[in-house]
Amino acid sequence: MMNQLESPQLPADFIHEPPKGFHYEVDQFRRNVHRICIVNDGTFSYTDVAPKSVWGFYNTKKRAYFAPINFTKCGDQVDISDTRPYTAMQLNLNPLEHVLYS
Repeated sequence: MMNQLESPQLPADFIHEPPKGFHYEVDQFRRNVHRICIVNDGTFSYTDVAPKSVWGFYNTKKRAYFAPINFTKCGDQVDISDTRPYTAMQLNLNPLEHVLYS
């Protein structure tokens, strides 16, 4: 059982390593859902807070990943092997693009 003061950790089956200059953060989104964010470690002149984007969502009961619609909405369930280190969003490729990017 997780202590309320502990922050959630990346799931054990999370296959990605953060790209250079980034790291992942996990926070409680709902009771059974964690939000996984990718955070840019660079320095920026306009803010002292590191910019972050939502990578995706993880349902702890279903043990499933979900693509984000935006920072506050879960999208469709995705297979972790079809995701990329920067996002769980799926590429919408036509057949020619699919051959080029696969």
